[in-house]
Amino acid sequence: LWGNGTFAWPAIYDGLLRHWASHGFIVTAANTSWAGSGREMLAGATWLAGENGRPGSVYHGKVDTSRIGATGHSQGGGGAIAAGADPRVDTTVPIQPGPQGIMAALHGPVLLLAGEDDDIVQPWLLVLPRYLVADHVPAVYAEARDANHFEPVIDGGVFRGITTAWFRYWLMDDPQARDELFGPTCGICQDRDWSDVRHNAKARAIAG
Repeated sequence: LWGNGTFAWPAIYDGLLRHWASHGFIVTAANTSWAGSGREMLAGATWLAGENGRPGSVYHGKVDTSRIGATGHSQGGGGAIAAGADPRVDTTVPIQPGPQGIMAALHGPVLLLAGEDDDIVQPWLLVLPRYLVADHVPAVYAEARDANHFEPVIDGGVFRGITTAWFRYWLMDDPQARDELFGPTCGICQDRDWSDVRHNAKARAIAG
């Protein structure tokens, strides 16, 4: 489930959304530039569930409704946190998120992404504090080196690989993706694209 940033539309992130689709994910993008409530994102899950059961739909019998992730950029990142409170959503990836949503309402693992040079959603003010209060679920904080607020536009930038690995692990049980994120092999922990990577206690308990 994807949420756009303020004044943005799905086409602005087209390369990123199509990249996820190339890995076998069905991507529903809220067709609004005001995705902060998470409601439009969740409407995509409702629609897909209906199409999964509708004979004649191209999605008939092809949707795994038991594995759903929510992600978005800026206001849409805040919307992903809001959507992540829904029991249907298994994992959440807010990218440079706005202030929307309540971290305590999340019930699944969360990957919080920030940009080191983001002067709109400043990491120390709007992203890192949310990671610090997410001690009830596995949580990872990753700050992209030299990245500004528009890093994910078009193809996802440095966020493309890490988000794909996160969803492949939590929604597809991909062990190679797990090793990129957790344990002693943690690829992002050694990658200079990331200026700050943190795992809370529940995330550190996941073996690589």
